[in-house]
Amino acid sequence: MGNVQVFNDENFAKEVLESSIPVLVDFTATWCGPCQRLAPIIEELAGEYRDKVKVGKLDIDQSSEIASRYGIMSVPTVISFCGGKPQETIIGLNTKSYYKNRLDALVGKG
Repeated sequence: MGNVQVFNDENFAKEVLESSIPVLVDFTATWCGPCQRLAPIIEELAGEYRDKVKVGKLDIDQSSEIASRYGIMSVPTVISFCGGKPQETIIGLNTKSYYKNRLDALVGKG
């Protein structure tokens, strides 16, 4: 997984909610086909935005309480966080350029 962090019940508050930089969370599941196709895009984004955005994934089956807290009804769902608060929710599989545009807006470049 390289640059992609793994978020879970134990580290979500510290790594996402208390992060000093924006965070992109990929809510995913091992059984989800579109999630598997999104994984390499998330990996590329993690490398490209390494110093600007923390990028990680959270398995909804292993961290169902967090998934429920953020109303995850289908996967993949990607939520961006800034200052510990959700900024944008993207449901379903999108292109890499779509995620880049959203990240650029999040970090103030767009």
